[in-house]
Amino acid sequence: RFDPMPPLPTMRTPGAPGDFDWLTGEWRIHNRSIVNGEWLEYPGEATVHGILGGVCSVEELRIPARNFYGMGLRLLDVGNRVWSDHWVNARSGVITTPGQLGSFENGVGIFVTEETVDGVAMKYVGVWDNITARSCRWRQASSRDSGETWDQNWIMEWSRV
Repeated sequence: RFDPMPPLPTMRTPGAPGDFDWLTGEWRIHNRSIVNGEWLEYPGEATVHGILGGVCSVEELRIPARNFYGMGLRLLDVGNRVWSDHWVNARSGVITTPGQLGSFENGVGIFVTEETVDGVAMKYVGVWDNITARSCRWRQASSRDSGETWDQNWIMEWSRV
């Protein structure tokens, strides 16, 4: 039903200023996500700004159908050449730390974080792919087996306005 998640890189490609410049602009988004164990579909929209000479990308996400609003904040650690992808939910105003770390591998942005949930080591991935001048896709998934298998829980199909 869904495209498989790409393999995680064994060595990260160095990030560079401007890697997220393609995302700048106005977008309409078709969302599919798991809510209370069921896949739901609903519309959304986003406005994205590239700032600080391409080392920061700020996304305002609006999903009125689910009363869901927030901000994606992508920052390049220039010295280490690694991107971090953070989320701020408008309800809390709190930035997620650490962000998902990653870079673009052969045109696919792969951003990973690990944490322990109820004693279980979990790996989370956000993937930007199918990137064109007019569209892209973002997917989110989790893994309980170090990335051998993935459970996708949110898929966003972006179309430029």
